[in-house]
Amino acid sequence: MRILCIDCEGPITLNDNAFEICKNFLPEGENFFKVISSFDDYLADVVKKKNYVAGTTLKLLTPFLKAMGLTNKKIKEYSKRSIRFVPGAKEMMEALKSQMKVFIVSTSYTPYIQALCEIIDFPLKNTFSTSLDLDEDNLSRDERKTMIDLYKEIKGIFLPPPAGRKNISLEIKKKIHNLERIFFEKIPSMDCGKIMEKVNPVGGEEKKKAVEKSLSKVKANPEDVIYVGDSITDAEALKFVREKGGISLSFNGNIYALREAEFACISLHSFPLFLIIKEFNEKGGGIVSEIASTWPYSLKEEREKVNHLAPESIFAKIREDNFSLLAEKSEKTRKKLRGEIIGTLG
Repeated sequence: MRILCIDCEGPITLNDNAFEICKNFLPEGENFFKVISSFDDYLADVVKKKNYVAGTTLKLLTPFLKAMGLTNKKIKEYSKRSIRFVPGAKEMMEALKSQMKVFIVSTSYTPYIQALCEIIDFPLKNTFSTSLDLDEDNLSRDERKTMIDLYKEIKGIFLPPPAGRKNISLEIKKKIHNLERIFFEKIPSMDCGKIMEKVNPVGGEEKKKAVEKSLSKVKANPEDVIYVGDSITDAEALKFVREKGGISLSFNGNIYALREAEFACISLHSFPLFLIIKEFNEKGGGIVSEIASTWPYSLKEEREKVNHLAPESIFAKIREDNFSLLAEKSEKTRKKLRGEIIGTLG
């Protein structure tokens, strides 16, 4: 049995739900989220902090969401009315779930994934996401004030995205150390630290574990899985699938996803992605390389539809000699499809 493990935000939806929650509910929340997201990327990819999970942004946000009055209900209701699909992705998911075993492996908060499942009639039991409960714990007035003061401090920090940096300046190191003090010393010493500690982001190694659990559920082998991701949170899962002989595919991925994927699909419409997954399901992993070598001409029957829906789409095997070009085109398409800000996030 062949299975699909697919990230949500990027391959299915256009949202960055956590970013949008911050932007819509928190004062200057856009700036605040950018700082936390960059901090997350530095710790995961540059500093390589021990036992740190890419996607921990969603953990670090939670005490601030609580302090600003967010609840489980508010997040789910907002998520449901704000979901935006990659063109064709809703139809893609509806078609694929009837043809093969599909698992959604997402770093997104569970209320967002619950909302998505309700919209596309997808079984929640076949999803992995970051559990969130903002209603369980209460904050004292003093702690709420402290968190709001910390919030103001953090949103005033300028921390540029790592963007593939190998070394960081003394100024950036100081900012990172200050944020580490806040998140790993100050907040854990407070009662609201309990809120943060309960959150286990499904990113990095956790996404790899989700793939393994998916394989175990249906008793499939690693070479029978195709994994589709687009960001730093997918890197470990993409690497795992690639090394185990499955198909690892970046869909409009950033540099973190492209580094670990075997194939890159770049498109403003999900139809090319649907065709690749469909062919893999019917014919196995070998067909994917064939499709990549002559894209889109190897898909004779569907070529006209590809040219109509996604005329500038690219599907290629990632090599050293084409990596820079694919990274450039993938980033450009990513930003065009999801917007400049979300497209830049790790």
